[in-house]
Amino acid sequence: MSSLVLTAENFQSEVLQSPVPVLIDFWAPWCGPCKMMKPVIEQIAAEYSGSLKVGMVNVDEQGSIAEQHGVSSIPTLFLYKDGSIAGQRTGAGLKHDVEALFKNLI
Repeated sequence: MSSLVLTAENFQSEVLQSPVPVLIDFWAPWCGPCKMMKPVIEQIAAEYSGSLKVGMVNVDEQGSIAEQHGVSSIPTLFLYKDGSIAGQRTGAGLKHDVEALFKNLI
């Protein structure tokens, strides 16, 4: 499974009502660290398909979602479980750094 493009229109159904935890990557196409994180995020989406949903929020196109989350630096990751924020981290990192956000919840 690949990552899902999250928008203001589908955020409620895809994130807040998701039966599985959701990892959200706030990014932008011009962001160098975001580009570095993309393969890590894609690998996690593939490896944890079925037990974790991975969504992408382009902050340039979905500024309202970024603003609601107080995102001021990218990449920023948020983890949702049962409709609530369960974790977050800002900045590029290694795969195990990202996995640490959700490993204990799946």
